[in-house]
Amino acid sequence: MSRGYFCIALENPKNALNVGSVMRLAGCYGASVVVVQAPRYRAAPTDTMRAHRHLPMIIGTDVWDHVPYGCVPVVLEFDRDGGSIPLPEFVHPERAYYIFGPEDGSVRPETVAKVRYRVHVPTRQCLNLAMTVGTVLYDRLMKRSVRAAAAEVVAENHARR
Repeated sequence: MSRGYFCIALENPKNALNVGSVMRLAGCYGASVVVVQAPRYRAAPTDTMRAHRHLPMIIGTDVWDHVPYGCVPVVLEFDRDGGSIPLPEFVHPERAYYIFGPEDGSVRPETVAKVRYRVHVPTRQCLNLAMTVGTVLYDRLMKRSVRAAAAEVVAENHARR
């Protein structure tokens, strides 16, 4: 049985097309909620699944107002100072609240200061917002699938004894 859940938070996204793509990714990968800090948000045609009809999308003034109880905030950003964990080495929390910054900037310093984990996708240049979200969610899926498969093998081995 799969345990846990994840949420996506977008801090001041600039491009509505990216937000629409993030909504589609959220629906595809099974996010529990998408939170959008909304000063620049508007609906986008890239959400071809109309994910907002099937998964909660909260539009607010601060991503911190919507962190679920017991959920671990994780900031994803381009690593400028070498202080973040490369995504391939990161162990995703069972209950994660992934916070992504805007396309034309970074996650606010006050947000970064509040989180336990800062993670980056190790690329030569920063990625598009939707591409970053998709990469992180795929990484979560794969790592959780591998762990689940390994746990199943261990359980089978114990049952044979």
